[in-house]
Amino acid sequence: METLDFESKVEAAKKIMEQLMDPEIPLEKSVKLYKEGMALLKEAGEILEKAKLEVETIEKEQIEGADEEVPV
Repeated sequence: METLDFESKVEAAKKIMEQLMDPEIPLEKSVKLYKEGMALLKEAGEILEKAKLEVETIEKEQIEGADEEVPV
């Protein structure tokens, strides 16, 4: 599968969910789509977690930088 950004992965998972809502979908296809959707959501979650860690690191650096600038 090609590399997609967070938003694209979530959008692709939504489209898969819509396909899974079709009552006429064959079982084999639904299982395949389910696996694909879960993989996309896992990858999106990993991207989100990485972004969260980056934000926490930036905030920590900002706090530490502010502490260093305060005269004692």
